[in-house]
Amino acid sequence: MSTTRIDVCPDLKQARKRFGYGVAIAINVTMLVAVQFILDWGWLPFLNAEFADLIPWISLGLVATISANLVYEFNDSSAVKSTGQITTNLVSIFVTYQVFLVFPFDFSGSTFNWEVVFRILLVMAMVGAGLGVLVEAVKLASCELQGERK
Repeated sequence: MSTTRIDVCPDLKQARKRFGYGVAIAINVTMLVAVQFILDWGWLPFLNAEFADLIPWISLGLVATISANLVYEFNDSSAVKSTGQITTNLVSIFVTYQVFLVFPFDFSGSTFNWEVVFRILLVMAMVGAGLGVLVEAVKLASCELQGERK
């Protein structure tokens, strides 16, 4: 038995994807601005002054993500997206490692050991991003083997 698949209008599908990339850009630009002023605003009392040392690295990660999404607005082929994901994941690992080293959090007012929880979460984030690099590398190799040039 054969079934016929009716796809959503390709133009509508592409418009939805582009809208999503635009939303991602807007969110990351907002976070980029917030990172610059978060210490001045005092919203997160557990951040200490050492957070200022991380602002350039966190900004780098956000700019990499913004840049990748800008590229996807014009070309979101599988090969391009995998390359972008590999790049942003590698930057993410580097930035997360810097956060792990500097550890700009002060939980001294808490009876619970939040430092251990945050350090575990940071390690998990680096491992997850590392796995993401491997997955995207396999996708990229698959695209290249298939000769995809969307």
